[in-house]
Amino acid sequence: MKIDFTKNPEGLVPAIIQDAKTKNVLMLGYMNQEAFDTTQKTGKVTFFSRSKQRLWTKGEESGNFLNLVDIKVDCDNDTLLVTVDPVGPTCHKGTDTCWAEENAQGYGFLSTLENIIESRKNDPDNPDSYVASLFRKGINKIAQKVGEEAVETVIEAKDSDDDLFLNESADLLFHYLILLKAKNFKLNDVVNILEKRH
Repeated sequence: MKIDFTKNPEGLVPAIIQDAKTKNVLMLGYMNQEAFDTTQKTGKVTFFSRSKQRLWTKGEESGNFLNLVDIKVDCDNDTLLVTVDPVGPTCHKGTDTCWAEENAQGYGFLSTLENIIESRKNDPDNPDSYVASLFRKGINKIAQKVGEEAVETVIEAKDSDDDLFLNESADLLFHYLILLKAKNFKLNDVVNILEKRH
């Protein structure tokens, strides 16, 4: 890996720290050649602290280490993307990230959909919400809908209409997310089990 430490007069390059699992950005630090070498050697992310003017291993005082997973250099060879497995909160203020954000696993629109379903669960008397009506009818009705959508998905899988198959797949996934919420689980709970099996 070729890193150009000469572009900055202090011999530093920015190091973007990203959680290897959630893909969330946790912090930004700076490395010189010695910090980079120490990180590679120890497996603990080490920076050059501009305020302390010395090498600084994240977690050396708090115990909240950043265990190295991988390092990549950008196209100009002057910025690092460091993927890590964090131990505890990353920010010195006690938050998961230096932007005070929760370092939670996100699944794009599926996470948005989970939040909408949760809001409907919390407002079960909403007369205009299909999801709220399912929560009013209870777990048996929700489980029945998942079964119906699963059967319809299987039927469409055996035919050649891809559009119908995809629509039934969307219905199945949607109702499954409702069932998860009815059981007080989230998609991430299922993903965690899959990861353990992997």
